[in-house]
Amino acid sequence: MLSTSIVLTAATPTAVPSEIDSSVYDLNEAGEPDWAAIKLYEDSKKYFHEPGSDDLLGHYDTRYFGGLLSYDSKRDTQVHMVRAYLEVFQQLGIETWIAHGTLLGWWWNGKMLPWDWDIDTQISESTLRYLATNLNHTRHTYTAASSTLHNDPVTRTYLLDVNPQWEERERGDGFNIIDARWIDVQSGLYIDITALSEIAPDVLPGLLSCKNLHRYQVKDLYPMRETMYEGVLAKVPYNYDLVLVEEYHEDALVRTEFEGHVWDATKKEWVKQQESRAEA
Repeated sequence: MLSTSIVLTAATPTAVPSEIDSSVYDLNEAGEPDWAAIKLYEDSKKYFHEPGSDDLLGHYDTRYFGGLLSYDSKRDTQVHMVRAYLEVFQQLGIETWIAHGTLLGWWWNGKMLPWDWDIDTQISESTLRYLATNLNHTRHTYTAASSTLHNDPVTRTYLLDVNPQWEERERGDGFNIIDARWIDVQSGLYIDITALSEIAPDVLPGLLSCKNLHRYQVKDLYPMRETMYEGVLAKVPYNYDLVLVEEYHEDALVRTEFEGHVWDATKKEWVKQQESRAEA
């Protein structure tokens, strides 16, 4: 059992640095790129920042990063984070649905893929506008009776942060393709929230796209299907099989070994391979 409450306190958004000239991409006198200048330039264009760019460091918000979580702590943090997100949006009557690798995890067993650092959700453009206007920089408190690691009560706080570039619906330079984030302020882990927009209604009616160029037909998304994900009510696209196959190909729906995990059909769980061997 969980409960959530909305706390409308101001949160400090990431500062948007002043514009730096794009001539930083020019070669220096030695005929080489000035990588330090390039990084500074790219950081100045980007709103959300991470402490690194690999699979580990690239999935924390820099403002709240205090160190890498263990495999089990990451899993526990993500479970509470997505439960809180879905529960709050449901309480507020805001439509959202799970997407990408998060949707793939749901397809297998209604849970996250245990190796996946990404949690992805989607919303409509009109919902994004509502979040930016009414809920930007709000903090949400969540409590649960226990965690996946222990039986003690859990209390977490999450920041809903909308990218100031949310009104720009084209990909642009690619630095602001994420429209908003739901951030665990204790660890820095987050959920990426992207909005779908009808980018060319006159030429391509019914075609929706996010800023990272994932495209969907309206008929494949709606009406949304209600389901359960990590123990709470969630929504998935109407034609979820087609959506997954188009993004990941059919192999993703039948492959039973991936990223050091094996699918256990009896348990209906992805099990780390060393654990699987120990039980054999």
